[in-house]
Amino acid sequence: MISIERVDHLVLTVRDIEVTLDFYQRVLGMEKIDFGEGRKALKFGQSKINLHQTGHEFEPKATHPTPGSGDLCFISPAPLTEVIAHLKEQDVPVELGPVGRTGALGPIESVYIRDPDGNLIEISNYR
Repeated sequence: MISIERVDHLVLTVRDIEVTLDFYQRVLGMEKIDFGEGRKALKFGQSKINLHQTGHEFEPKATHPTPGSGDLCFISPAPLTEVIAHLKEQDVPVELGPVGRTGALGPIESVYIRDPDGNLIEISNYR
């Protein structure tokens, strides 16, 4: 039997890579990185999000890559009151929250927003 330690990276298929880079850098504090043959990604902590332009995905890819089909949860060290204030400064509406949820390590408190493609983004703190 094998075991899995952690997520290294995931892929989002997006309509506009530059718009996506701006949003995730400005709103979520992620770092843009360039790699491979002109590819773009967003780095945070020990993970990254590789970006694929819809219609120009890299192989191999998901069977049906679609912008706006992601549902991601990120843990923030900032209290949710600060997260909400920052989102307001960036004109990013909170769709839901704060609400209690369950994360990989136990109870979390979360707020939900949408990225430019409509992906659901959950920003959370462990209680």
